[in-house]
Amino acid sequence: MKERLQKILSARGMASRRKAEEWITAGRVQVNGQIARLGDTADPETDEILVDGKPLPSQEKYVYIMLNKPRGYVTTLSDEKGRLNVAQLVEDCGVRVYPVGRLDMDSEGLLLLTNDGAFANRLMHPKCEVDKTYEVSVRGYHPAATVLLGRSIELDGYPIKQPQVKLLRQEGERAKYLVTIHEGRNRQVRRMCEAAGMSVTKLRRIREGSLELGKLPLGKWRYLTESELAGL
Repeated sequence: MKERLQKILSARGMASRRKAEEWITAGRVQVNGQIARLGDTADPETDEILVDGKPLPSQEKYVYIMLNKPRGYVTTLSDEKGRLNVAQLVEDCGVRVYPVGRLDMDSEGLLLLTNDGAFANRLMHPKCEVDKTYEVSVRGYHPAATVLLGRSIELDGYPIKQPQVKLLRQEGERAKYLVTIHEGRNRQVRRMCEAAGMSVTKLRRIREGSLELGKLPLGKWRYLTESELAGL
């Protein structure tokens, strides 16, 4: 069955679709001896597809991983600035996996990784609206902070859905919240807190959809169970 080339390369665990598109645009991909163009399709079972003159790897078994990401790691497979990246934490899984969504460098907690491009794209699509829950420690608490944090505000020209906010504890200007959001805007929870007059001191994702981080140690990973996959 013919599919877009970037989808084929992603499904074989070679690169994300975006990176595969860059390879195609750069002329690094050939189909049946011809340099491919962005938008071309092919059948990986019948067509000869080469990247830098080398054939595609055979179809790998799909892998689905949950990582408890520590602070200080960027959510990329490599980093031009030489910073620590999440790929280094899961390299012993034996296959090339890539992140499903992001956690910024200063955040920690639940992060999914996989080599199943179709699964990742479905989960990240805006229509999917997978809820994400965070434990958020803040500085700058004030009496109106909880109400302000629970508003539907506009980010990047888009009104977010009203988040669920629960104050867990508060002492002076410091507080800890449980916040559930329904989108995945860039640094969304941090920007929500800033709009409420507070700054984040610690951000930890503990749930994504039906998945819970549980007691997975910081910096460690595990495979998702069949029931967890079914829940997603």
